Amino acid sequence: MLDIIVIADTSCLIALTKIQALGFLEKLYREIYVTREIAMEFGEKLPDWIKVESVRNKKYQQLLDLFLDKGEASAIALALEFDNVLLILDDLKGRKEAEKLGLKITGTLGILIKTKQSGLIQELRPYLEDLKAAGFRISPIVEKEVLRRTDEV
Repeated sequence: MLDIIVIADTSCLIALTKIQALGFLEKLYREIYVTREIAMEFGEKLPDWIKVESVRNKKYQQLLDLFLDKGEASAIALALEFDNVLLILDDLKGRKEAEKLGLKITGTLGILIKTKQSGLIQELRPYLEDLKAAGFRISPIVEKEVLRRTDEV
């Protein structure tokens, strides 16, 4: 287990839930943090290993709310309150803002890559197919790169 605080946005939780892979987050990181906004957007009961944390710097969150959705804004604001954070974001606009702020980020596909690299799954391709069937958009170029990085091309 890594000594890192992992904060997930709603899209990752939804995508992994749709493909019955939400438990990978617990196996990889033990605990995941979300904000109240993310928990509300998710709309289902969260497992005990997903902790709901409040953002203390509401002013910064309100500023981010001007150009990001509430979940992404709250995730980034919460990430800025800790050291050694991994932020799981899929939305390009949110990822760009997080990168500008110097935050370490990954996305749903990054989680699946790490899951395979950790030996928790033997093959990534079926999960990518399930994600696409569930409406998760993956460009052919990104899909090919993910499969290349996991030695499945």
